[in-house]
Amino acid sequence: MATETFNGAKEIMADPNGPGSLVEYRVEDGLAILELNNAPANTYSYEMFRAMDEAILRARMDEEVHVIVIRGKGDKFFSAGADIDMLQRVTPRFKYFFCLHANETHNRLEQTPKLVIAALNGHTVGGGLEIAMACDIRIARKDAGRIGLPEVALGVLPGTGGTQRLTRILPKNKAIELMVEGRVYSFEEALDWGIINYIYEGNPEEYWEQVCDYARQFCPPNKASKAVGLIKRSVQSGAEVDFNSGLAIERELQQQLFQSDDAKLGLAAYTSKTMANFTGK
Repeated sequence: MATETFNGAKEIMADPNGPGSLVEYRVEDGLAILELNNAPANTYSYEMFRAMDEAILRARMDEEVHVIVIRGKGDKFFSAGADIDMLQRVTPRFKYFFCLHANETHNRLEQTPKLVIAALNGHTVGGGLEIAMACDIRIARKDAGRIGLPEVALGVLPGTGGTQRLTRILPKNKAIELMVEGRVYSFEEALDWGIINYIYEGNPEEYWEQVCDYARQFCPPNKASKAVGLIKRSVQSGAEVDFNSGLAIERELQQQLFQSDDAKLGLAAYTSKTMANFTGK
């Protein structure tokens, strides 16, 4: 992969997201696809999170990318969370900084003004669910696995955002119940509670095609992807501040959209009763 240095020279470096890497990255039809790749359960380490961080930045900065989709390699696991063997080898101080970096990576994903979809193509437990909860939309494959935050069975808490994000999805008492009981549950239960958005049926290939079809509807020319991204940004940022500050964020983002090409296209199409072909600009 070539990067440009401060003086304009090209520097060649190894691609941290190439085939066989811990987080494989590719772009297809406006979708940036991030695939967690650490068989057999796609457990993550500090190295995987560094690769994920790099992939998120690549997708954020690429003007040809409109939606990010995260999935697990294979058909059995989205992710089973942190690599327990790794955690047993490292010092408590390393574990602290590991969790801090995971928090920062999740926050970067959450704050990127592009829609992020988690394709839950297998078991999604522990830190795997914590990754998924940092995404905007979660779509599971029917009967592909279980989901939950069972960290209490290890004598720890869900420490890379689980206690905070689950409490923002569910009523506080329900979030506490699920985490202190530590059980894993079906995708159907998760759908009923609002933890996931959809369950798609079919074999792995059919499921994946449905996910991509869903994601592509948010890409130009179908939707104004800049507006989609800023709706996401307004909700994510506004939810963390007081109401009037949230309204201020909303106004500033709306002003950006008023100046966009897609807003002009959309308003003109509405008045002429035609369909807009959005550009993402």
